[in-house]
Amino acid sequence: MFLHFRSVSVYILFIALGSVFFIPFLGGVHLFDWDEINFAEISREMIVTNDYFRVQVNFQPFWEKPPLFFWLQVISMKIFGINEFAARFPNAITGIISLMVIIRVGTRLFNQKFGFIWAMVYLGSILPHLYFKSGIIDPLFNLFIFSGLYQIILFSWKKEDCKEFTSSTSKYLNLIAGGIFIGLAILTKGPVAYLIVLLVMTVYWIWKRFRFYISIPNFIVLTLIAIIVTFAWLGPETLKNGPWLLKEFTKYQFRLLSTPDAGHAGFPGYHFLVLLLGCFPASVFAIRGFYKIKPEKDFQRDFRSWMIILFWVVLILFSIVQSKIVHYSSLAYFPLTFLAAITINRLIEGKLKFNRWLKFGIISIGLLYSLIAIIMPFLGRNIGVIKPLFKNDVFALANLEADVNWTGWESTAGFLLIAIIFICLLLINKEKIETGLKTLFFGTAAFLFIGLILFIGKIEMYSQNANIEFCKSLESKDCYVITSGFKSYAQYFYTKKKHPENKKSYEIGWLTWEDVDKEVYIIAKIDLIDYWRSVYTVKEIGGKNGFMFYKRCSENHHTF
Repeated sequence: MFLHFRSVSVYILFIALGSVFFIPFLGGVHLFDWDEINFAEISREMIVTNDYFRVQVNFQPFWEKPPLFFWLQVISMKIFGINEFAARFPNAITGIISLMVIIRVGTRLFNQKFGFIWAMVYLGSILPHLYFKSGIIDPLFNLFIFSGLYQIILFSWKKEDCKEFTSSTSKYLNLIAGGIFIGLAILTKGPVAYLIVLLVMTVYWIWKRFRFYISIPNFIVLTLIAIIVTFAWLGPETLKNGPWLLKEFTKYQFRLLSTPDAGHAGFPGYHFLVLLLGCFPASVFAIRGFYKIKPEKDFQRDFRSWMIILFWVVLILFSIVQSKIVHYSSLAYFPLTFLAAITINRLIEGKLKFNRWLKFGIISIGLLYSLIAIIMPFLGRNIGVIKPLFKNDVFALANLEADVNWTGWESTAGFLLIAIIFICLLLINKEKIETGLKTLFFGTAAFLFIGLILFIGKIEMYSQNANIEFCKSLESKDCYVITSGFKSYAQYFYTKKKHPENKKSYEIGWLTWEDVDKEVYIIAKIDLIDYWRSVYTVKEIGGKNGFMFYKRCSENHHTF
């Protein structure tokens, strides 16, 4: 039989698990360009300028994101200091809260057992787990969107007097809460939050054969509440600094949807592959959850329909969007893990057979991750084996020259995952399905925890460490630092840049050719080495792993 925990015990258990898996080692590796460093720098500059309403990077207005997530990072930085741990800590807390919300929703929809299963699936799937250890916006954004939709669903059930679902709260409280959550989502990442909710509600309306499950006046109220929450920031910002930010923000959102952002293009099936491989093991079970699995009660079936609609809206929308970035489809993690939980619940109850396709999915994708973890240390110790693959990429070849200490013990993570899969399938073959699936999901969480410790720092050594370490070496200097040939935010956050007094410092031509009032340091990709060696105003002072470093002296110090 499945373990029946008391309600409080389940929450305590997953608070403990979330704390163990999400919080330790948050500061163990540098923030990653772009998003992590970008967002942390926005928060740092809020603290430096003591201006918490204006979102800015490099002390210039930044119109791409609203401020809510940055406010949370600011609070964290006030407590823990301006560092990597503080930048990522809000998402660790968001992860724990997300697990609590999942348990609460799953319990209300089905029972305590289902809430446990759903939380276990979310905790033990790769990308849903990893994002709570990051410093990006999406986990908080996704939580607000899901919470807002859940409140709208509750409102619709109460409006239609669903007898099977009982609740003591007023339907109008659900409507207000839904508007507040959507407004908070807009304050977190922008109007795409409202677009997603609107699309989901519209598709559901069509699926219900155009029956109004929410009246037009109620929908207007929902929208107005979301707008009021949004304008708690946007209103004062516009009054203080004019409509310029609002215009640029709107233009950016349109550009993001219609063109590849900063080269982030991809093939049409990009996000399908991301969800299939990235949400292992949940994705294996979720596929079965789409097919002929209908819960017993009407409201349970209705919620499943909402989740399927949410999944496809997210997948299709961001497949259409020209920018292809992994976390764009992360809102699909909620419906995907819900559908996986339905399948797993049926498997445990014996209402569904654990067929060979489920086993094939676990083995094939699980072994793929295992083999990557096992092979990477071998390649790291024999880097010459893969160099021919990058013979036409000078920068990548130089990256591979990084001095990374691979011991071989890193393969332990891969062998651990193989053992987890073997034990899981062995238990399932012995009809101990519940124990086998617990082994799979909690074991995958352990694999991620250990794998991050063993691998993430070494991966960073190849990709960006040389750039960041050079920036950190300039932390105490009163100078200008710019990049050439690549975009980065490291030169702001890791040099702890101060508000520039000279507006000319934003002009690349002035920094490169004219008399300057401070030393200028230039970080360039090795691809541009011939160009910078031809610039007589600068001197090459070093280079490492694909990054070249140059220096210009101020007008008072012309000699190097």
